[in-house]
Amino acid sequence: MPELKIERIQVKSILSKSNLPVCEYSVNPYVGCTHACKYCYASFMKRFTGHSEEWGTFLDVKYWNEIKNPRKYNGKELFIGSVTDPYNPQEEEYGRTRALLEQLKGSGAKLSIATKSDLILRDLELIGSFPDARVSWSVNTLDESFKDDMDKAVSIERRLNAMKEFHRAGVRTTCFISPIFPVITDVKAIIERAKEHCNLIWLENLNLRGGYKAVIMDYIADKYPRLLPLYQTVYNRNDRGYWQALDGELKEYASRIGLDYVTNDDSMTRPFDAPPVIVNYFYHSEIKKSAARGGVKNA
Repeated sequence: MPELKIERIQVKSILSKSNLPVCEYSVNPYVGCTHACKYCYASFMKRFTGHSEEWGTFLDVKYWNEIKNPRKYNGKELFIGSVTDPYNPQEEEYGRTRALLEQLKGSGAKLSIATKSDLILRDLELIGSFPDARVSWSVNTLDESFKDDMDKAVSIERRLNAMKEFHRAGVRTTCFISPIFPVITDVKAIIERAKEHCNLIWLENLNLRGGYKAVIMDYIADKYPRLLPLYQTVYNRNDRGYWQALDGELKEYASRIGLDYVTNDDSMTRPFDAPPVIVNYFYHSEIKKSAARGGVKNA
């Protein structure tokens, strides 16, 4: 990998109005992400920031004027980490996510934080002081060698342990099984590992688009050649059959182990100690339309 390029930048504001259905503001203390996930959808951000470097080899560290009147965010949903990991390794040195949390402390803002790191344990007490705070960890394999092929983040074991610590401390947690690689990701095995330590289990399919599609397809051809025909069917011919079958299989599995299985609903109204809800976020509307037509058609 090329040498990591880090720059400090000044920004007018750290909070951006968001069109995402899960929040009113998106917050990203960094530009870029040094976890360098091969499948990262956020790599599209390069074209808006003037970066031409390979994704994962640059990081802009944001500095901003202290948030004025933080109480204006009382009751507002803030999503920290929509296009970067706010707990990348450099956070330990620069502390921009920590600075943000300290500025917002006591504001009444509702936080949702997405990460692949256990550095977030440093801020457990601070995060727990926010109302309805929740933290999600991305886990799409229990195979550390596959994980190492895909990203530079901490091990799966460290992520799961961090989830356990937050849940034990009374902070709502989410196991984000994403992205699901067809056949490679053992969704049921991950659920079994996480279900005692989380309130939600999100499911999201691997969605290949942009420049990283070729990277992933080449990886499959090299490391999992027996799966290449399936990946070509799913990603070159847009056949939803695999996801339709997985949807049905996981719905039956959830029923068997006593967990609710829903679609596109991540509400936090259930008691903290209730079993987690499995939430399906992949292609559901397309699957339903296809099923109504009597089957999945190739595009």
